[in-house]
Amino acid sequence: FPSSVPLRRRYSALTAAMGDDSGMDAVQRRLMFDDECILVDESDNVVGHDTKYNCHLMEKIETGKMLHRAFSVFLFNSKYELLLQQRSGTKVTFPLVWTNTCCSHPLYRESELISEDVLGVRNAAQRKLLDELGIPAEDVPVDQFTPVSRMLYKAPSDGKWGEHELDYLLFIVRDVAVNPNPDEVAEIKYVNQEELKELLRKADAGEEGLKLSPWFRLVVDNFLYKWWDHVQKGSLSEAIDMKTIHKLL
Repeated sequence: FPSSVPLRRRYSALTAAMGDDSGMDAVQRRLMFDDECILVDESDNVVGHDTKYNCHLMEKIETGKMLHRAFSVFLFNSKYELLLQQRSGTKVTFPLVWTNTCCSHPLYRESELISEDVLGVRNAAQRKLLDELGIPAEDVPVDQFTPVSRMLYKAPSDGKWGEHELDYLLFIVRDVAVNPNPDEVAEIKYVNQEELKELLRKADAGEEGLKLSPWFRLVVDNFLYKWWDHVQKGSLSEAIDMKTIHKLL
């Protein structure tokens, strides 16, 4: 803009060009514009990269060109209770919904693009468990994550934001130190299977304003309980299927 244009008008024009995101939390704004997600096709082949911001705009998702890799971590303690988190109220997509332990994206960087043994995704999971929940890397060694399956889904968050992800589902059984980051996480809790079923009942009944993330609900409805039984029996290897991409659209 020419220097003669008043600063307020220049800022307003820039804000309008960005879709008026002036209310976005500063931390979330940085993540949305600095982080580059890995774009893939429906067979999980890398086809490019784009900002987290663009990957989560519904108008861009609807073009069919923003499918990107994601991961969902399911962390169990030694009592086989599952750690859940409630997403922070400042999150751009799905604020204050309850979900599995950690949900995020491998980024377009060398360490998180490694396809062999799903190492890039496991590296990203270790990074985000520290970022979101303060779990030290030594508590969650990358070789302790078990990639169980992949799913492809699409879900709107509100009129503007949404998800279109090819999601790696990672399981890990570890007792860990947890120190949640308030920019990412509002609350945490460990649940057993019966407690999770009660949480789902409340969400379905609209009690306590409780909401679950769509990807977590897809995993719960299609896979989680049978996989959880395998975890408790020490037979999770029998459930692994990394060849199939479950399309749950």
